[in-house]
Amino acid sequence: MGRAFVAGLVVAAALTGCTVQTPEGEGKRRSPVHIELPGGTPSPGRTPGGDDGRPDPAPRPDDDKPRTAPAPPRVLWSRGDTGRDVRELQARLRQVAWLFEGPTGTYGEQTERAVSGFQGKRGLPRTGKTDTVTWQRLLRMTREPGRWDLYLMGGQRADPPDARCLTGRVLCIDKTSRTLRWMVDGRTVSTMAVRFGSRGTPTREGVFSVYWKSRDHVSTLYDSPMPYAMFFSGGQAVHFSADFAARGYAGASHGCVNVRDERAIAELYAQVRNGDKVVVSW
Repeated sequence: MGRAFVAGLVVAAALTGCTVQTPEGEGKRRSPVHIELPGGTPSPGRTPGGDDGRPDPAPRPDDDKPRTAPAPPRVLWSRGDTGRDVRELQARLRQVAWLFEGPTGTYGEQTERAVSGFQGKRGLPRTGKTDTVTWQRLLRMTREPGRWDLYLMGGQRADPPDARCLTGRVLCIDKTSRTLRWMVDGRTVSTMAVRFGSRGTPTREGVFSVYWKSRDHVSTLYDSPMPYAMFFSGGQAVHFSADFAARGYAGASHGCVNVRDERAIAELYAQVRNGDKVVVSW
């Protein structure tokens, strides 16, 4: 009866396209029947693709093409650039304590170093150049700078001179633009940034004249140096201020007109005479 049963299987396999596998190896048996369906379709439970049984991924048409690296962000400003935008960059770098000079409006070595440090701290490429990615990161971390944030150390343009400055020899001082013009017969000889007194000790406005010059003056009231002092109203004078040179408009005087450029005021001091007019106006 066993032989008849095996013979029947052989006949059935022949009719369905099957093959019979005989036992292989001692003590090892494989499935007696391996079924291959017509048309080469694999039987259930058997998939192409390797030993893990998962199908091979379909090939992508572009797999053999070289990958293109993403374009680097556009550079907005770099060393050597100048202008108002550079001032804003510097003012914002000051807010996050990466820059302590300026703003000057010129992208120099200090600004490049500050940008590089800012980039490295945030995992960006340390190029020292302000690209679009660096700028957007800085914008999110800072506030819009005000006018005197941009001109913390001076450098703003002088407003047109007061009409009272157009004749004679005049120290024409403008509180609005924070500038001093040295004018002779309506011509501007030099211009420099100046700082004034605080709310509690304001610089007086009006028309005065220089009544005393003191090259190495020291204030007896505040015990502070006042080099190149040119007194025009009581104890108020135009003079060089080391504090203004260091801190800019972050500070204020006790009523005097401070100049931060020592070379410029030294030249001015040599030209101004006692009796020359002083105009202080808004």
